[in-house]
Amino acid sequence: MTNSIKFLGIMCLMLLISFGATAQQDTKALTKEIKDKAVKEARKEAKSYAKDGWYTQPGSLPMDKQIEKAWMKQYEEDENGYPKYYVGTGNSVAGAQSAAKLQASTIAKQDLAGRISSSIASIIETNIANEQISAEDAVTIQQTVSASTEIIAQKLGRVVTLTELYRKVGSKNIEANIRIAYSQELAMDEAKKVIKKDLEEKTNVAREKLDKLMNF
Repeated sequence: MTNSIKFLGIMCLMLLISFGATAQQDTKALTKEIKDKAVKEARKEAKSYAKDGWYTQPGSLPMDKQIEKAWMKQYEEDENGYPKYYVGTGNSVAGAQSAAKLQASTIAKQDLAGRISSSIASIIETNIANEQISAEDAVTIQQTVSASTEIIAQKLGRVVTLTELYRKVGSKNIEANIRIAYSQELAMDEAKKVIKKDLEEKTNVAREKLDKLMNF
């Protein structure tokens, strides 16, 4: 009996080791696949950008490496198969490079916040259908979510700059192209706080129902 128990214990241990090794191999294979896709897309995109006169800041990563980094972020998924990062882009033209960069960064943040807001609106719309909420409150909820983009953009923490490209426009102006990323998990947490606070002030929906609506 004791020998049988020992044998079963050894078999279980071997199976756990085997599963762990297989999972590690799968992760490595997935990482390689993501990198291969990113490199392929980055090379094509970098050629197109260079052809159109775009260039990078002195001392920064080469254009193809910046774009490769961007594609890596866009391909990454969490354990549930959802994108791990939200990505936003912004373009702006100004007389000075610093001004073009600032404006493009602001637009990129708004773009990113808009994607977050749109994603949340879709989830909440489904949740509204599952809860007993008045038509008036449902409209207010949807309007609040739609109007949350600006506030979400202001509340976003430190974003990851993926690409920072420039080109001359005419004889005096510079165009900036900025691409940024933000953790999907952190973005959802920040957006949830912003929207929930607004809904508590603007609707008569009980806190318990709001918690269910914001369950994402």
